[in-house]
Amino acid sequence: MHTIEVTGHRQREAWTAKEFPPVEEVRPGLWSIPVPIPDNPLRYILVYVFVLPDGVALIDTGWNAESSWDALVAGLHVTGHDIADVKHVSITHLHPDHFGLVPRLLEHVDPVIAMHRNDALHLRYCSPTEIDRQIEVDAAELAYLGAPPDDPAESGIRWFTRMPDGRDVDVELEHDQPLNLPGWNLRALWTPGHTAGHLCFADDDAGVVLTGDHLLPRISPNVSTNGFQAADPLADYLVSLAHTEKLGDLEALPSHEYRFRGLSNRVTHLLEHHEDRLTEITEAIRIHPESTPWEITRSVTWSRPFSDLPKNLAYMALRETNAHLIVLESRGAIVAAEGTPVRWSVAPPPIS
Repeated sequence: MHTIEVTGHRQREAWTAKEFPPVEEVRPGLWSIPVPIPDNPLRYILVYVFVLPDGVALIDTGWNAESSWDALVAGLHVTGHDIADVKHVSITHLHPDHFGLVPRLLEHVDPVIAMHRNDALHLRYCSPTEIDRQIEVDAAELAYLGAPPDDPAESGIRWFTRMPDGRDVDVELEHDQPLNLPGWNLRALWTPGHTAGHLCFADDDAGVVLTGDHLLPRISPNVSTNGFQAADPLADYLVSLAHTEKLGDLEALPSHEYRFRGLSNRVTHLLEHHEDRLTEITEAIRIHPESTPWEITRSVTWSRPFSDLPKNLAYMALRETNAHLIVLESRGAIVAAEGTPVRWSVAPPPIS
């Protein structure tokens, strides 16, 4: 049994009660602020605040909504600060619940904005001139995967936030790069998988690692193929997990749910989960050869019946299945028939 030790007890109590946790000082000068995600089962993101001699640094910002902005402002007031005190913002990854309030923040203050270069690169796809082209790319991918035709106007790409005109990311972070925040020993750790540029942030002196969506205490993060991803995102994620296991006994401060210890146990559980998933998908293909990814996705288990999933979650499930199919193909376990949609069968045994 790969157990973890829950350290964010008030956070877990709030999660269980489907409430919002309090603003908490996790370490002297390090705060967590819950910022709501409207109409989302995750309910909130945890924004982290590092107190500096002349202000504060944020890790992530929250979803672009009025309630989210109000919660961020109010949370900063609890720490004794205001939006005007924000000097530095580092982003774990480009998803809108993490990056979404950056443009609103820039209306009030001009902090240093930092993120991994892979996710910074994809900011250009959020511009109005690029969205339509990217939607066409997404539609072609869904057709290749065997999904039923859909209205491209509903593409999730429209949720992504872009930088204000003329404003770019200031620092494109690399693996193990220090953030150089006075009073802290914080460094960026490149952990691709959930996105191509996902970052965790570790401070060995404070004994913490901010895990973003890379490692959560209860949920297995979505690892999917899409136009913003690397060619083999699940393989990247599995390697990232193995590297994370070497961090030792740092307390994990995730972006959702609650704080915990036991990185190694959590990593082992996630690695086993994905191996089990690869086995389940292989067996589904064995039973129904020449299946499309959409058919395979419908035939494997999910946290709720696939038919109950709303359209956006069904497409996330499809792209997650596709990420597993790419790994299985790289291992020589399955083979594809040419054409659109692609169809998969179990690879014949090697000739001895």
